[in-house]
Amino acid sequence: MKTILGIDLGTQSTKVVLYDFANKNIIAESSSKHDIISLDDGTKEQKVEWWIDALKNCINDISFNLKQTIVAIGVSGQQHGFVPLDKNNRVLHNVKLWCDTSTIAECNQITNSIGGEDKLLTEAGNLILPGYTASKVLWLKNNKPEIYKKLNTILLPHDYINFYLTGSKTMEYGDASGTGFLNIRKKEWSVSILKAIDPENNLLAKLPELINSEQPAGFLKENIAKDLGLPAGIPVSSGGGDNMMGAIGSGAVAEGILTMSLGTSGTLYGYSEKPIVNRNLAAFCSSTNGWLPLLCTMNCTVSLELTKNLFELDFHEIEKIVKKTTAGSNGLITLPFYNGERSPNLPNGKGCIMGLNMNNLNKGNILRSSMESAIMGMRFSLDFFKKEGFKPSEIRLTGGGSKSKIWRQITSDILNLPVVTPVIQEAAAFGAALQALWMLENLKRTSSIKRITDEHVKLDREKTHSPNLKCVKQYNNVYEDYLKYLNPLKVIFR
Repeated sequence: MKTILGIDLGTQSTKVVLYDFANKNIIAESSSKHDIISLDDGTKEQKVEWWIDALKNCINDISFNLKQTIVAIGVSGQQHGFVPLDKNNRVLHNVKLWCDTSTIAECNQITNSIGGEDKLLTEAGNLILPGYTASKVLWLKNNKPEIYKKLNTILLPHDYINFYLTGSKTMEYGDASGTGFLNIRKKEWSVSILKAIDPENNLLAKLPELINSEQPAGFLKENIAKDLGLPAGIPVSSGGGDNMMGAIGSGAVAEGILTMSLGTSGTLYGYSEKPIVNRNLAAFCSSTNGWLPLLCTMNCTVSLELTKNLFELDFHEIEKIVKKTTAGSNGLITLPFYNGERSPNLPNGKGCIMGLNMNNLNKGNILRSSMESAIMGMRFSLDFFKKEGFKPSEIRLTGGGSKSKIWRQITSDILNLPVVTPVIQEAAAFGAALQALWMLENLKRTSSIKRITDEHVKLDREKTHSPNLKCVKQYNNVYEDYLKYLNPLKVIFR
């Protein structure tokens, strides 16, 4: 038996899966939680030591005999984090994470230095947002100048795990496109944006080599192999960001297929053969040598979780109650902006329940509207994909919300698209394993990532849903009402 180790360095935990690719089964998996340093100013940071400890915990859960079957490793990682190294490869500062919002001033500083948002879209394809790496580099320069002077290498979280495993410093285009300083059209670093961050120092020299997605980042070092109980010298793939690996793990590697994650936040992304740039989209590259336009909502399952707690119900009870309600919640519409919102861009947004009247104010309508509201936000996002010429044909649904039969059907009806659910829900770790399999095959001969995902990504046919045309028509009207409530509130929430 031969296996591949897929690693997902997430925000809350590290997860690993051991994939037997001949028999197409995950034969072992484990997870280990991380702490987060969270401050009132929006700081969200972690220490790399926590990541390495979590990785060791996960791998130690796998038996020695199984570990000896591993022939390749793939790494997925939370996007946008900034890992600064000095000339001796020591980490200079805590890692500022994607969810760190303490760098808003730096975002504005870079945007103004480059000449405004339109210039950014022309130069790189993305705006400089607080989540992206660019503002974190400038934050270190502005706030920790003595540490910044020692900066020798800029890495992203998954790059650091690759470096730990192999000793090689590389980046691939998918994760690199989330830094804010990669020109996603040309797939090369933007010297102009790097100069806007630091006009005096050559930041380009501090960035590692960019490699293609099917290339190895390096090979497992002997001392690390001995420490982890793994075979030395096995290849480690280029890896990528968690969304890029999630696309592979759910099979979204060809045009038309969209992956949607219904988690605390919601994401929607799909493969494209050409760059797609829109100020409302994250214009990313894929980790399969293409592009991966993406949208993220900050409030997805949050709304239902809050109402569940309010009514003191479990999910089984919710399904029974919502099953008795009708599409559109009898005119009750939730705007679930409890955490502010990114799509639509309403950082000061608040949760609202609209359209209440004497007849619809009941538990069932409030619960159903909470579920519908998450998908209304996705439909708002999907309109931008369509505007740029993306032609969706199918939704691959992942995340906690995908476990709900009613929610899956609501998704299909609101988006008017078929919805299917992958059997393996750990899409990022699984995607990392499949990318590593792709790399492994390419070391011998040219191989196709689509062939690999077609062969290995299994879909749960019992969880397949087609649009109900009657409900589609009803939801078209509901969406119009959603926009009527949303548009005037934009002025307040900005």
